Amino acid sequence: MEGSFEQTLQDGQLYRQVNSLIVAHLRDHNLTQAASAAASATMTPLNVDVPPKKLMELVAKGLAVEKDETLRGSPASALYEFGSSMPTTFGSAQPSRPSAIDFSTTQDTKGSSKNFPKHETRHLSEHKNVARCARFSADGRFVATGSADMSIKLFEVAKIKQMMLPDAKDGPVRPVIRTFYDHIQPINDLDFHPQNTVLVSGAKDHTIKFFDFSKLTAKKAFRVIQDTHNVRSISLHPSGDYLLAGTDHQIPHLYDVNTFQCFLSANVPEIGNNGAINQIRYSATGSMYVTASKDGAVRLWDGIGAKCIRSIVSAHGTAEATSAKFTKDERYVLSCGKDSSVKLWDVGTGRLVKQYVGATHIQLRCQAVFNDTEEFVLSIDEPSNEIVIWDALTAERVARWPSNHVGAPRWLEHSPTESAFISCGTDKSIRFWKESL
Repeated sequence: MEGSFEQTLQDGQLYRQVNSLIVAHLRDHNLTQAASAAASATMTPLNVDVPPKKLMELVAKGLAVEKDETLRGSPASALYEFGSSMPTTFGSAQPSRPSAIDFSTTQDTKGSSKNFPKHETRHLSEHKNVARCARFSADGRFVATGSADMSIKLFEVAKIKQMMLPDAKDGPVRPVIRTFYDHIQPINDLDFHPQNTVLVSGAKDHTIKFFDFSKLTAKKAFRVIQDTHNVRSISLHPSGDYLLAGTDHQIPHLYDVNTFQCFLSANVPEIGNNGAINQIRYSATGSMYVTASKDGAVRLWDGIGAKCIRSIVSAHGTAEATSAKFTKDERYVLSCGKDSSVKLWDVGTGRLVKQYVGATHIQLRCQAVFNDTEEFVLSIDEPSNEIVIWDALTAERVARWPSNHVGAPRWLEHSPTESAFISCGTDKSIRFWKESL
C-alpha cells in the first residue's frame, strides 16, 4: 500500500513536470492561445519557470537513447520504468551527424569556416520540359521531381547510388521507379506523407493530387483536392493529417487531409494584391509555418490557430521572396529572394541574423537550402551557372561549383539524412550530387 502511494506521488510529480514543459514550450514559441489553453486545462502557471528549449532537449536526448538501445537490441521502454535509476547512457548517445547549429553565438567566427566536402554528380533523367521542383522523403529513401511537362518522376535513392558506382556489375540500373501523369498543367511543388507511401503534388491546374507509390501500376492520383487558385507550394503537417497550400491567393489554404475541408485564417495582416505565396513550409513539429511571397515578405504563422504571428515586410525589398524554411530547432528561418540575397531570420524577434552574399538570382524562383547538418547553405548563381555554398555560421562563401546544367538550375533540394542533393534544370535534366568517398 505504501509503495502504491509513493508510486502515485511519483506519477503526479512527473505529470506536473511534463505539463510545465509543454506550457513553457508553447509560450516560448509565441503560441500564446495554445499555451493559455494548456495551462488552464492542467492548472499550470502560464509563467512557469522552465529553461528555454528544455522540452526539445529532453526529447532529442530520449530519441537518441531509444535509437542507441534499439541498435543494441534492448527495448527502450525498459529504461523508463518508474523507480528505475537513470541509465548511464542518457544524454551521452550522439546522433551520427550534428542536428542543428546555434546561430545565436556571438564570438568572432572570422577564419573559422568549414570546408564543404567534395561531391560527385550524375545525370539521372530528363523530363520533356523544364524540371521545376523536387522533394526528398523524410527518411531520405526517395526523391521525386515535378516538371512543366506535367509528369512526376519518383526515384529510389539506393538505386541512384548503385547507378553511380564505377564498377556496377549487374548491368544498367534504372533509378526511376514510378512516373505519374495526372495533371494538365505544370507541377509546382511536391511533398511526401510522413507515415504512408503517398506522394502529394500541387500544380498550376488548381489541384492537389495524392499518389500511392506502393502500387506498381498506378499512374493516376487516388485522391484530388480542387483548389480555387494556382497551387504554387504545398507542405504536409508532420502528423500527416493536414496540408498547407500556398497559392495565388494571399492567405494560406489549410486542408484537413481526411475530410478535404479548407480553412482560411480570419486573423491576417493587410496584404496587397501582389501577395501570392511562392513557398510554404511547416516547421519540424508543425507548431508554426512560414510563407515566402511575391510581395517580398516572409510571414510566420501559428500552426494551431492559423494566425499570422509575425510579418517580415520587405524581407527581400520589393523583389519576390522565393523560398523560406525553418531550421530544425524552429528558432530561425532561411529565406531567398529575387534581390539576389539569402537571409537568416530570428523567429522570435524577426531580426536579420545572417546574410549570405555573392550569388545573383533575379529571374528564376530560386531556392536556398541547408545541407543535412545545417552547417552549410546552398543556392544558385544564375549568371555563372554555379552552385554557391556558404558556411552557415560564418556566412563566408566556401565553394562555387559548375552546375553541369545547360543554363542555371531552377531548384535545389538537399537530402534530410545525408550529404546529397538534387538539382533541377531549365534544360529539363535532373542531377544527383553526393559526397565523394
